[in-house]
Amino acid sequence: MKRIITFLFLALSFTAFSQQADYAPKQFIADIKLPAGKDAVTYFLTHAALSRLNDSLKLESVRVIGNKKTNSTLLLKFKDEINVLPAITAYSKTGLFEYVEPDFIGHGHGIKQTTPNDLYFSSRQWSHVNNGTFDLSAVADADIDTDMAWDITQGDPNLIVAVLDTGLRLTHPEFAGRIVDGWDFVNNDNNPTDDYGHGTNVTGIALATGNNAVGYAGVNWNSKIMSCKILDQNNIGYYSNWADAIYYAVDHGAKVINLSAGGDGSSTTLLNAANYAYNNNVSLVVSTGNQNGTIQYPAKYNSTIAVGATDSNDVRSNPFFWSATSGSNFGPEIDVVAPGNFIYGLDYASDTQYGYYWGGTSQAAPHVAGVISLMLSVNPDITVNEIRQILMQSSEDQVGDVLHDTPGWDEYYGHGRLNAYNALISPLLSGSEYIAESKNIQVYPNPVTSGSFEIGGFSPESHYDIRLLTLDGKTIKTVKCTGATKASIECTALSPGTYLAVVSNTARKHTFVKKVIRK
Repeated sequence: MKRIITFLFLALSFTAFSQQADYAPKQFIADIKLPAGKDAVTYFLTHAALSRLNDSLKLESVRVIGNKKTNSTLLLKFKDEINVLPAITAYSKTGLFEYVEPDFIGHGHGIKQTTPNDLYFSSRQWSHVNNGTFDLSAVADADIDTDMAWDITQGDPNLIVAVLDTGLRLTHPEFAGRIVDGWDFVNNDNNPTDDYGHGTNVTGIALATGNNAVGYAGVNWNSKIMSCKILDQNNIGYYSNWADAIYYAVDHGAKVINLSAGGDGSSTTLLNAANYAYNNNVSLVVSTGNQNGTIQYPAKYNSTIAVGATDSNDVRSNPFFWSATSGSNFGPEIDVVAPGNFIYGLDYASDTQYGYYWGGTSQAAPHVAGVISLMLSVNPDITVNEIRQILMQSSEDQVGDVLHDTPGWDEYYGHGRLNAYNALISPLLSGSEYIAESKNIQVYPNPVTSGSFEIGGFSPESHYDIRLLTLDGKTIKTVKCTGATKASIECTALSPGTYLAVVSNTARKHTFVKKVIRK
């Protein structure tokens, strides 16, 4: 009877954790104060004070999770559902733990939809190239300029990018020859096959092979892919698995991690994992959430890069297509935004189904992770802090709605909408000859409102071939320039829209792509 009264008191008085946060009903996390030379599991199971608690709650299993270098964080699983919060207090009061906390539950931040069959492939990937025709609200150039970034790099084949999600369609031709060993933390095996679809879509956004006449183009076409399954067939997962996967990815060579999921509970275990990635110079990119409110964990942590979502008109996604009450979460922790609504992608159940689109901050985050992987492909020695600085300086500010996208950082758009090309030509990334020349070459006026425009910034010692293209690659006009610093291009007959000026320095074998907006 004494034990029953004690636990009833604890149940009534426990207030340390948010009642709104979901957590596992049959398990929780405990970080034990481990004496030197002791094995964590053995010490936990043989300590007299803990044995009484373990027996009373019917402990079923205990295993080490998290940082394998300290081996002190334990996942306790019980035979039946328990009253978790009072149990946590009881273990904490023994004084044998650094912390004890619930194993919080989080969800993937994306929802799927099937496309109408009358849309053409060239009009679907508006996040890379937006000509303003994707839908009725689309705005030309509301994209991340990946098409121009690909002239600099399409990805380093030796770089590893980890995607922590529902897994991956491992046999999809878009990932052929690029998959390295990952892990299924949900089922505890080495087969992280996708059984929901969220992970295959997210991975494809960042890493689908491009220029191969198949499906869609990811941001990075070449780098290695590490799939870690942390969400189950219902798009739900435990923080303990998320933390384990972060440690795994860092320890197995990943340089960028994408985690398109979140939950409402603040967790020391998950915070420590995020900090471990940061301290090992690995960028952890996390979606902010889709509740049109407070940013979720782990995107709230300062050691992560928190990403919100925008529509094809550069406005914050509010709502997403699947719910009138949804919206890209915002707040003081947000870093940048990226395209995240009506994002077409790969299917987890088929190699030939390309008719699905998704919406959520889940789809925004892999755009950022992909661009970071391109940065590392150009300069593998940049630090996490330098990457964050490049994103801050290269993202496009004040392209969203005027009420919320205010000058400089704001809580709705962060530092602005991601721009891949701007990131890759950042002086912080490289001082190469290519980047210096690219910054010099400019189109003016732009937008073009008269019958001609100029491209300037040329070296008079070089010869330049200039081609004006439509967005689908059709050549409209060609111009040659030798011994001059600029060239004039007549455009009276051009219809309003977005065009590409491809400038080739034939002596240095440099090619540059500049967008031209015709009003």
